[in-house]
Amino acid sequence: MKLNCVKPAIGAFIAKKRVGRGIGCGFGKTCGRGHKGQKSRAGGFHKVGFEGGQMPLYRRLPKRGFKVFGRVKCVQVKLSIIASLEASIIDIDVLSRLGIVKSVTSRVKIINDSYVLSKPLEIKNIRVSKSCKLAIEGAGGLLMNTLAE
Repeated sequence: MKLNCVKPAIGAFIAKKRVGRGIGCGFGKTCGRGHKGQKSRAGGFHKVGFEGGQMPLYRRLPKRGFKVFGRVKCVQVKLSIIASLEASIIDIDVLSRLGIVKSVTSRVKIINDSYVLSKPLEIKNIRVSKSCKLAIEGAGGLLMNTLAE
């Protein structure tokens, strides 16, 4: 086998369609464009969605609102629910494992529902409200990398 003898497999290479070479080739005269009309003429083409002057589908259908794709939904969890958990260290993984928040949740905030906390808790990477922060620190708990809002 020599490099000058290597050829592509049969059917792998398709030759370019040559139009306007007479009626024998099958693409003579109109060159595969059909008779008359905008698409048969040189430079004649229309924009995407154009329906020949008829009101296009995207304008016929009603439009309502829009969706913000970059929005991050914050799930709020009450302090009484957090206090009822057996775990002493609370983070998003613990909450999703116990089924309190969904596994796809990326942001959680603990809010105070006027619950008096009796045991110390260690909160990691979870946002807390100001009153919740006072309740956790008052019970001897720790807030690690959290934002009080």
